[in-house]
Amino acid sequence: MTVVIAAEGYPEAPRGGDPITGLDEAEAADGTAYVLHAGTRLAEDGATVLSGGRVLSVTATGKDVAQARERAYAASGKIALSGSHHRSDIAAKV
Repeated sequence: MTVVIAAEGYPEAPRGGDPITGLDEAEAADGTAYVLHAGTRLAEDGATVLSGGRVLSVTATGKDVAQARERAYAASGKIALSGSHHRSDIAAKV
């Protein structure tokens, strides 16, 4: 299951340059949750920052869709990006 995190202002005018934190914490050590980058870049200081509209895809697996959903939303909740938003109804009707 995947939750896409979008930048503030997406799709018309997404913001850029804001720092993104919590990426390491979002990825599960057991491989059940991981983060795919789309609209990110490394700043000169090595920080991961926003560079596009659809910023991250937080993907998780589980024994069933309900568990994968729980893991994906738990992982996405660990990521901090000012003004970001995501749908909260993905796989809600399981």
